[in-house]
Amino acid sequence: MSGAEGNGQVDGTAPAAQKRSTLPGDRAFFGQPLGLFTLFGTELWERFSYYGMRAILLFYLTDTVANGGLGVEQTSGEALVAIYGSSVYLLSVLGGWLADRVIGARRSVLYGGIIIAAGHVLLTLPAPLFSYLGIVLVALGTGLLKPNVSSMVGELYDRDDPRRDSGFSIFYMGINIGSLSAPFLVGAARAIGGYHAGFAVAAVGMAIALVFFVAGRKYLGGSGDVPPNPMTAQDRPAVVRLVLVVLAGIAFAFAVARLVRGEFGLSTFIDAISYLALAAPVATFIVMFRSPKVTANERTRLRAYIPLFVAAMIFWMIFEQAASTLASYAQDNTELSLFGLSLSPELFQSINPATIILLAPLFAWLWIRLDDRPPTAVKFALGLTFAALSFVFLAGASWLADGGKTPAWVLVAVYVIQTVGELCLSPVGLAATTLLAPRAFRGQAMALWFLAPSAGNAIAAQVIQSTPDASPTAYFGTIGLVALVFAGAMFALAPWVTRHIRAGADSPGEAALQH
Repeated sequence: MSGAEGNGQVDGTAPAAQKRSTLPGDRAFFGQPLGLFTLFGTELWERFSYYGMRAILLFYLTDTVANGGLGVEQTSGEALVAIYGSSVYLLSVLGGWLADRVIGARRSVLYGGIIIAAGHVLLTLPAPLFSYLGIVLVALGTGLLKPNVSSMVGELYDRDDPRRDSGFSIFYMGINIGSLSAPFLVGAARAIGGYHAGFAVAAVGMAIALVFFVAGRKYLGGSGDVPPNPMTAQDRPAVVRLVLVVLAGIAFAFAVARLVRGEFGLSTFIDAISYLALAAPVATFIVMFRSPKVTANERTRLRAYIPLFVAAMIFWMIFEQAASTLASYAQDNTELSLFGLSLSPELFQSINPATIILLAPLFAWLWIRLDDRPPTAVKFALGLTFAALSFVFLAGASWLADGGKTPAWVLVAVYVIQTVGELCLSPVGLAATTLLAPRAFRGQAMALWFLAPSAGNAIAAQVIQSTPDASPTAYFGTIGLVALVFAGAMFALAPWVTRHIRAGADSPGEAALQH
């Protein structure tokens, strides 16, 4: 689905060697280790539960109490869905750190899955308190699980195993199968039994994921059992200081949000999480630039990464609105019929994974044919351009409708255009992150990449709250045009970025990768 999920193989092989001999069924799953089947099934059903819940979340939040919803005002509901997405990515940083330093990837996935399942169960109960607590638990559990299933896939292979890339391709297909099917089944359950029935289907999906993971542990050969960089007694004072700094930052963000809003409510919570999501990448870059472990060459590369990060942040700000403003547009401004068939609004969220499944092999072939051209910076600019054009196109269609509803194919086209942008930007995003991150921070590269969609969602939440009365034409048109300006700037900066990547390369071969 979302490329921010990535393949996740930042390193993923360091702790596996000590148990390599215990891996059974080495080629039992389409020529891959049988452990891949365990992780494939786990991720498929976890993504089914996540995207199934997300597909109907906005409708549940904003529907009237009489219809089984929570009665949240539309703008607040859209902003809450956006900040929920931001929280998931922000908590993924915590989940990755806990797995690396404390509990290992396997326990992180297991505990995360249990917390997600508990959250979905709470969402099946018809009480607002249970619903909000369920949303929090799903976000927390996803943060624990999301970055670590991918790293466990990496541990199934030696670094020089030629099956690694194809194994991740199979694994990534599971993500898209889960996210493709979820809106159909959860939407059907909602139509038959209401919102809580839909959440129950998502809960069943997460339960199946846990069964896959627990029952298939014996095929993992110890993958994820051991933290790759376990915390030592000498590390504890520094970790305590870090925890205190983070807690102080959270308290400060909520205090500022409370001061700005003048009260503590839903908008205060949304603002506070937004501040944290926007501050996190700034703090990360400052730490990297100031670290004595970072060499001059690495600082050169890091400077080149900043424009790429900003482009990715704006891209995800647009792309991640699939579950917020685009879901609202599907429900309120789209003719819900296509080729004579009636559609439910959540079904549009299946277009992205379906398009990924169809187009990903074509793009993989295209980059090979072009010898991986154009350079990374140009691919980022292209991805942002397509995302921006999707909103400009939707604004134009809305303007032509003149207050009426646009045909369903319009929204289909919007999702397809965005997916083309995703295929330009996302597959190279994590690769660029791991390539350009300083060596001392290479293990945290996945965390840095997750901060881009987290910040993008936070920007979306703030824009949504600031434009409650904007028409679809004005809202999507303005964001699209502003994003086009950023895309133009990225094209203009592309030669500078490419030169800095080459200048900071560790070897001529690495520099040659930027054509």
